[in-house]
Amino acid sequence: MIPQTLPVPAAGQRVATPRRYLMCPPDHFAVTYAINPWMDPEAPVDASLAARQWEALRDAYLDLGHQVETIKPEEGLPDMVFAANGATVVGGKVLAASFRNEERRAEGPAYREWFRKNGFARIHDPEFVNEGEGDFLFAGRWILAGHGFRSDPHAHLEAQEFFELPVIGLRLVDPRYYHLDTALAVLDDTTVAYYPGAFSPGSREVLRRLYPDAVIATAEDAAAFGLNAVSDGLNVLLPRAATGLAAQLAARGYRPLGMDLSELLKAGGSVKCCTLELRD
Repeated sequence: MIPQTLPVPAAGQRVATPRRYLMCPPDHFAVTYAINPWMDPEAPVDASLAARQWEALRDAYLDLGHQVETIKPEEGLPDMVFAANGATVVGGKVLAASFRNEERRAEGPAYREWFRKNGFARIHDPEFVNEGEGDFLFAGRWILAGHGFRSDPHAHLEAQEFFELPVIGLRLVDPRYYHLDTALAVLDDTTVAYYPGAFSPGSREVLRRLYPDAVIATAEDAAAFGLNAVSDGLNVLLPRAATGLAAQLAARGYRPLGMDLSELLKAGGSVKCCTLELRD
């Protein structure tokens, strides 16, 4: 059964809520393999520019009054910078990640150890493949969960049992949008933005019924990774190139803040991929 929709606040009622994030510096960032359509090991990557772009994102969070924790990057794990994939955290409970691709598999234990050392007592080791907040997006009363390319749909029930929240499965069908956080952004507890072309017909209908007032992204803004965004309820940090989506957000009363993460996009990641929310 699909939960009923929630009332949407007026634009003038939008309020920023202080958040706590976990990020991983891109000390070892590189594109040395290809596990999604955005990755080309032959394309040059400017490591120093990637570091500056990551630092600008971190500083933007701090300037907005949010807390940022960092995890030490491990050599040989070039995608560890994408902290969102490391776990899902709701109410202080941590569902650890289990990666599908061998190239990223060691990231799961690395993130799990950080949580253990930093006082998170309820950590669940997953039975099924899930790639953290890449495919699990907390949306207030429920969790939206992607599958089709990375996370196993069996992980949805596992997450539901652990977090004791409804988990709503959404099937991704376009390989360019291989994680849910590349095709959908949670703006607040009642509003999302998404690109319909990334989803199966049935999943599009579920989203339409859950979020009749959703922000609908164009193909151009989706291709700019505009939906790989982070919102605190008012401020929405998103790729600078997604100008159409930014205009839509501003018209809805949000405050879009364009970020340039062009180097990290070479590995198929942007603002949200670099940001894991610690809901404790």
